[in-house]
Amino acid sequence: MKKSSPILAALTVIALLFATACSAGVSAPDAGARAPAAPQNLPDSARHEYPGGEARSLDQEPAPNSAEERAEEHSAEEPSTFALDVDTASYGYARRAIQEGRRPEPGQVRTEEFVNAFRQDYAEPEGDGFAVHLDGARMPEKGTALLRVGLQTREPDASVRRPVSLTFVVDVSGSMAEAGRLDLVRRALHTLVDQLVPGDQVSIVSFREEAQVVAEMTAVTYRAELHEAIDMLGAGGSTNLSDGLDTGYRLAAGAFRQDATNRVILLSDGLANTGETTWQAILDRVSEHAGKKITLLCVGVGREYGDQLMEQLADRGDGAAVYVSTEDEVRKAFTERLTTTLEVRARDAKAQVSFNPSAVESYALLGYEDRALTSEDFRDDSKDGGEIGPGHSVTALYRVRLRPDADGRLATATVRWLDPDTRRPSEADRSVDVFALAPALWGSASVRLQVDAVAADFAEHLRGRWSGKGGTWSLAELIDQADRLAARTEDPAVSELATLLRRARDLG
Repeated sequence: MKKSSPILAALTVIALLFATACSAGVSAPDAGARAPAAPQNLPDSARHEYPGGEARSLDQEPAPNSAEERAEEHSAEEPSTFALDVDTASYGYARRAIQEGRRPEPGQVRTEEFVNAFRQDYAEPEGDGFAVHLDGARMPEKGTALLRVGLQTREPDASVRRPVSLTFVVDVSGSMAEAGRLDLVRRALHTLVDQLVPGDQVSIVSFREEAQVVAEMTAVTYRAELHEAIDMLGAGGSTNLSDGLDTGYRLAAGAFRQDATNRVILLSDGLANTGETTWQAILDRVSEHAGKKITLLCVGVGREYGDQLMEQLADRGDGAAVYVSTEDEVRKAFTERLTTTLEVRARDAKAQVSFNPSAVESYALLGYEDRALTSEDFRDDSKDGGEIGPGHSVTALYRVRLRPDADGRLATATVRWLDPDTRRPSEADRSVDVFALAPALWGSASVRLQVDAVAADFAEHLRGRWSGKGGTWSLAELIDQADRLAARTEDPAVSELATLLRRARDLG
């Protein structure tokens, strides 16, 4: 085994429900060739000082501030189409920021990642596809309702897990020297290596001004040597993330196994400041490797965190972005949810929700702004979707304006995905009628739907998008709702949400 120099950090992880009316699963014709999604510009979080003091952008222009956007209302005549997303990094980072007495930047808050951070309890499908769930409730404001679309994959069978070939790409630059940051990354790596079994293999790349191979692809039976290599990682220097990823993908491609899950795991604070500065190029290269079945998991860490950069890398790399700040979060991601984190159940998964114009006047999808697709993209299998692992749930919430005396079908949700091995497309759908909406007594709605609504409204507050209309609550009302739901669910995550709401209120 070759060893040299230091390493990096990062991470966190994943939600939906109900079932009324028709449901069907259909196989479609064979998919066409896959092509990367259109590149997006990176935000100000991707702008950092070089060692010489010169400020340079890692892309041409910053992305627009999410606080300036609004949950856009659409006519019921046009369907809602988006790529699925199981990222939860936004909620993980916001939680840390609020606990430290500061608000996250509005552009770092993504509503869908707040919702998907909470348990959903959806029923699983019988096969390897998706179960589609729909439910909703009328809101206190007359003529408005909240619709929840939930998608669920089957839990993994750990006894038949595929072998994995993992390449850790670890940030060991100076920004990783923050107290406890690199220690957390080392613990994450040690934890993950300890969970692997014979047949799995690992390589390690560290990067600062340039990338270095710490360990060539090594069978996990040499666990002691891998732990020793991890312990050698130390921080210092600037951050050449592009060289780290290029080297990591080169190792992963050289050790590619057709019968295994091949994944690059980037551990970093996402604060790149040297090397490749044309980020469209690196994003395109990440997409190219994803097309060759080498996926990317971004694990984020650190008080200062390049959230949007890590999210875009995960999106283009057919993976997910998680954020970790405690040992408990490391344990959950790399022990309790290991198989879910490493495997892929569905590739390029997309959802399309069609509303009945005779019952619905307009709708607004909460979140998923950077995952939006055109209606024509839905069955175009060259358009990028989301990669979903076993046991994952995905939740989307819609605020709906009903027509007077609305009746009959409310909406139909359809999910389309590609088999991870054959790339053969399949679909499943379900419809829900207006009469299935819970009455205007909010407390009678599904408990998990209520939790999702509180999480979504919390995100809208942090983004500066709270309107006070259409079923949205003030922070004081959200605190009351969260307290009630924490007692009813006895879920520690919901209790923590109530605490975060209080701290956010106190921050003003």
